[in-house]
Amino acid sequence: MRKHIFACLTAVILCLCLLAGCSQKTESESSVSEEDAAENNAAENNAAEQAEEPELIPVTLNEVAHSIFYAPMYVAIEEGYFEEEGIDLELVCGFGADKTMTAVISGEADIGFMGSEASIYTYAEGATDYVVNFAQLTQRAGNFLVAREEMPDFTWEDLKGHVVLGGRKGGMPEMVFEYILKENGIDPETDLEINQNIDFGSTAAAFAEGQGEFTVEFEPGATTLESEGEGYVVASLGEDSGYVPYTAFSAKKSYIDENPDIIQGFTNALQKGMDYVQSHTPGEIAAIIEPQFPEADLETITTIVTRYYDQDTWKSNLIFEQSSFDLLQDILESAGELEERVPYDDLVTTQFAAIAAQ
Repeated sequence: MRKHIFACLTAVILCLCLLAGCSQKTESESSVSEEDAAENNAAENNAAEQAEEPELIPVTLNEVAHSIFYAPMYVAIEEGYFEEEGIDLELVCGFGADKTMTAVISGEADIGFMGSEASIYTYAEGATDYVVNFAQLTQRAGNFLVAREEMPDFTWEDLKGHVVLGGRKGGMPEMVFEYILKENGIDPETDLEINQNIDFGSTAAAFAEGQGEFTVEFEPGATTLESEGEGYVVASLGEDSGYVPYTAFSAKKSYIDENPDIIQGFTNALQKGMDYVQSHTPGEIAAIIEPQFPEADLETITTIVTRYYDQDTWKSNLIFEQSSFDLLQDILESAGELEERVPYDDLVTTQFAAIAAQ
């Protein structure tokens, strides 16, 4: 009888153990199942969120030079304004308007940023799919006259009989320089010697090595010469030439016709950069664009931004007005680079800049 009772108790205990084990296994399996479900839900949510985010459209922009002169564009890049407009921007430096224009015409670049004289040249040469300007960035020349000595009472007459390191023939820096000379009664051909044989970007180094008595420099060349004690800024071509449509954004007519949304988004992003510059101090602007110029310290960048800021370099909007285009053609004619005027309505569109400015 005792053996029978013991056997029964043993059987009951085994059953209880088996039930406990099954219960633990079920709870464990339930826990794993809940974890898997949570992970799957998270993955599905992430996929849904990524699907909702529009894919950025790649756009290649070729700029004539990489200069603090173009600060509003770099603000737009650093602040992420192009991404906000759905654009994945690739910035390439062309090192000269002729090279930038070649990149746009060939399709290597979608948009070019250069002096608008380049668009006039290609149109006058008979291009069918010509380049159209859709946004003007700067309204002053961005270069400065640097002398070997301080000249607080400098006048343009002081250049007579001297050698000046100038720019490429037919380029905006050189044409604006010659325009100023003529406005001051100086003949660029006979009253002084202008050296135009030095590559763009190399004039500051050539001046530091002893070539020329004056040099026409963009930034940071002018400030670098000053900081190194090699020269002194004695005049601003931007101030003395007046308001000039110095640089603008352009694209082939076919690209604009086929991609109006891209052009509008691109212009919207630029306008945001212009708005930032108009509402912030030179120090704040310099701090934003500092990553674009790793070779320069913040103090130097601030000095250069202040110089451009004080001479009213940047427009409040991007509209390329006809009066500015007419002045540009005046300068080209004065330089002997334009035989016949070209139509404003063909080479400029203001529709995108007007919408962006609203």
